[in-house]
Amino acid sequence: MPEVIYGGQSYECGEQSVLDCLTAQGVHVPSSCRSGLCQTCMMRAVSGTVPENAKAGLKDTLAAQNYFLSCICHPLEDIEVALPDAAMGKFQAQVTAVENLNSDILGIKLKPAQPFEYKAGQFINFFKDQTNARCYSLASVPALEEDLFINVRKVPNGLVSRWIFDNLKAGDIVTISGAAGDCFYVPGKPEQNILLIGTGSGLAPLYGIIRDALRNGHKGKISLYHGSYNIEGFYLVKELHKLAQAHSNFTYAPCVSEGEAPEGYARGMVLDVALNDNSDLSGWRVFLCGNPEMVKSAQQKTFFAGASMRDIFADPF
Repeated sequence: MPEVIYGGQSYECGEQSVLDCLTAQGVHVPSSCRSGLCQTCMMRAVSGTVPENAKAGLKDTLAAQNYFLSCICHPLEDIEVALPDAAMGKFQAQVTAVENLNSDILGIKLKPAQPFEYKAGQFINFFKDQTNARCYSLASVPALEEDLFINVRKVPNGLVSRWIFDNLKAGDIVTISGAAGDCFYVPGKPEQNILLIGTGSGLAPLYGIIRDALRNGHKGKISLYHGSYNIEGFYLVKELHKLAQAHSNFTYAPCVSEGEAPEGYARGMVLDVALNDNSDLSGWRVFLCGNPEMVKSAQQKTFFAGASMRDIFADPF
């Protein structure tokens, strides 16, 4: 009979669901509906294969990371499982470069000391010390570059960002977590149009997602709208224009919300500009990153514009 391995212990599952098997042994697994609807009981398969129906209703990005619903998972073979928050370990990494992307954002490259799996657009925790850490999204693409690339925005009186700006230098050894998050590109629908909207350093995950999609030969439209109060807030502009020149299906629109917009820049709030250009998002995939208020509003407005909630991915920070 199939066995479920959790926390180093093996439990005979029989015909039970993974959830029932574990709870019968006194293992606490968060759950609610127990019918595959609420997704409270989501777990991750560390090894082994779970039946496809155990992933029903999950976003493609979660299924791609081996997440499943334990209440409706009846394994056909031995599987090792973990709770979602157990997936992130700690790793040592060397800082290989620190550069000013603009006056408020640093670009930091990191070389992990051991093999590091991630998807462009996911995030890591960056530790200042044992107890203080902040999340930063990955702008790098594992198939395109060896080093991780994160963008750190200077936060007034920020405990971690201030330390990074004042102290971090190439050669330093730092501690990071494993990658997590479901804001990344999943191949399989190459003709689907993609809308990406970001503010400030919310460009970081979008930059990785765009390059990963293009690397995978995505054919649908890929439209990026990046918002800032003024032109000094933009960065990676040359790199994005170069991508637009090389790929006819990719367009880049930097949006200035205050003051005059020079030639090549759109004038207005980034969400307004994006939806004015793309009023019907039926069938589109949407990525939203950056200012939490913008992201919350964009989730609602892009849904009302026709995008399915399954195809809207958000990373507010």
